[in-house]
Amino acid sequence: MAVHLKPETESRLHQLASQTGRTPEDLIEDAMAGYISELSQVRNLLDTRYDEIKSGKVKAIDGEEAFARLHQRSKARRSS
Repeated sequence: MAVHLKPETESRLHQLASQTGRTPEDLIEDAMAGYISELSQVRNLLDTRYDEIKSGKVKAIDGEEAFARLHQRSKARRSS
């Protein structure tokens, strides 16, 4: 598989590879493995949350309400 990077990104990759003594291919492999693992975890979390809302186990809240709650918590922490 070929990976096409912007010249600036490729330069930074080669610089990091040189500094760490690893090959650019190894760094890309590690980065992609971590990204895919994290993406899979997020996907599973979203699927679980969706199933909980769909089943009625959890009640969805309006986005504005959620933002207001976060704002209140943040304000309370600053006051403490």
